[in-house]
Amino acid sequence: MTREIMSYDAVVVGAGPAGLSAAIRLKQLKPELSVCVIEKGSEVGAHLLSGAVFEPRALTELIPDWKEKGAPLNMPVTEDRFLLLSKSKSFQLPTPPQMHNKGNYIISLGVLAKWLAAQAEALGVEIYAGFAGAEVLYDDSGAVAGVATGDMGVNKMGEHTDAYQPGIELRAKQTIFAEGCRGSLTKTLFAKFKLRQNCDPQTYGLGIKELWEIPSAQHQPGLAVHTVGWPLDSGTYGGAFLYHAENNIVSIGFVVGLDYKNPYLSPFEEMQRFKTHPAIRRMLEGGRRVSYGARTLSEGGLQSLPKLSFPGGVLIGDTAGFLNVAKIKGNHAAMKSGMLAAEALVDMFRSGDPSGKECEGYRKKFDESWLKEELSGVRNIRPGFHFGLWVGLFLAALDTYIFRGRAPWTLKNHADNTTLKRAADVKKIDYPKPDGALTFDRLSSVFLSNTNHAEDQPCHLHLVDPTVPVKINLPEYDAPEQRYCPAGVYEIVKTETGDPRLQINAQNCVHCKTCDIKDPAQNIDWVVPQGGGGPNYTGM
Repeated sequence: MTREIMSYDAVVVGAGPAGLSAAIRLKQLKPELSVCVIEKGSEVGAHLLSGAVFEPRALTELIPDWKEKGAPLNMPVTEDRFLLLSKSKSFQLPTPPQMHNKGNYIISLGVLAKWLAAQAEALGVEIYAGFAGAEVLYDDSGAVAGVATGDMGVNKMGEHTDAYQPGIELRAKQTIFAEGCRGSLTKTLFAKFKLRQNCDPQTYGLGIKELWEIPSAQHQPGLAVHTVGWPLDSGTYGGAFLYHAENNIVSIGFVVGLDYKNPYLSPFEEMQRFKTHPAIRRMLEGGRRVSYGARTLSEGGLQSLPKLSFPGGVLIGDTAGFLNVAKIKGNHAAMKSGMLAAEALVDMFRSGDPSGKECEGYRKKFDESWLKEELSGVRNIRPGFHFGLWVGLFLAALDTYIFRGRAPWTLKNHADNTTLKRAADVKKIDYPKPDGALTFDRLSSVFLSNTNHAEDQPCHLHLVDPTVPVKINLPEYDAPEQRYCPAGVYEIVKTETGDPRLQINAQNCVHCKTCDIKDPAQNIDWVVPQGGGGPNYTGM
């Protein structure tokens, strides 16, 4: 069977805030353009997970009458708190200016994306959910010419079943990659076009989030709480948030920098332990957990941004790394990057056929935008914490209050897979067993994420060298993939002869991409499963 070919002026890979904003902007500026958006989740928003306190600046630029059009921004932030936690106490610190949330809203990013998708479709954008971009297409000159979706109906052995359907080729004059953090196609573009040649390595965080319905007496609508300190040690970057949303719902999240050093650290277990702190426990007691999810985020900031354009396409949103760590926000930055890319692409379309050409005007528009100014002003905040919590807080204060974001230096980032110490050189961390009321295990958590993959399909977690997990990771780091995965995908089990082997439970995967990032040997290659597979987040 041959693949069907569909042709467009622009194809967008990913229906998150960046991709949808780009599609909307293209149609606003040049309505006659044919624009298609594909999304690997079963529906728009199915794979989106964010805190999220949302800054509406970019949305107001994109759709000035968003209030009249019913955008789901219903809970304004009413109070900010910034806490330093010890094991049993909490200390309120001055809220850094970047974290002041007056005028911002506590939202569900998935719900906002559904609304944005409706605005895009009203303009004539075609949106296809359940179609994963599995392959970048190139023309004879080597320029990007679109993407192909993955084949469906292929079994574990790679054989075609009776339900086999070949992927579709979506040909485009320009392709916009908005895959989110650690995009699987974007990785291949980095390699082919050397897009990371003149920037720092990207550094990442893993965010683990739960939604809780709590008693109304404990609910404080509009309260936004951020914490640092316990349960992490002072050498590990991370922190937590609690956002009181509508209808007695609290979003509770825990973020761990993936440059942590101890291979026994488990971000999932740290999140569970965090909830036992007296200040957090009393907020959740009597409530019930209603949803769970996990996702990585690009924390490197300005100095880790890759080259944003290449022949035939551009990178936008978190797949490029547009996130303001100091604000703990990326959605407004993702949207603005999509808008800037769309504006530059429209300039190309107006000047002639842009097929295979590079949109160099995108970087120029970024350099002249408020987004560049914003990211430049906080570029030293995240790398300052490479030196530990206390030095990081001091450097952040110095950069914010003394230099006001204009320090005469730029700190460097490092690759997260290079930071683990040998298991023999660190202290093992013993985590308490879950109680099933406040703290939970991985499998019951994955159940709440509504994760589903077709059982009989090829594993989407590829080992470059199948011997590495047992020959290197197990003796050197005591198989850290068992602990850094928040979904219980990786297990060391015994074979019939008693030898250890790595078992991959790919059906549990919540598409967080941690394994692709943190594996010390960079031996795990995350690729898209068959379209529609993965989590189905509701309200996240």
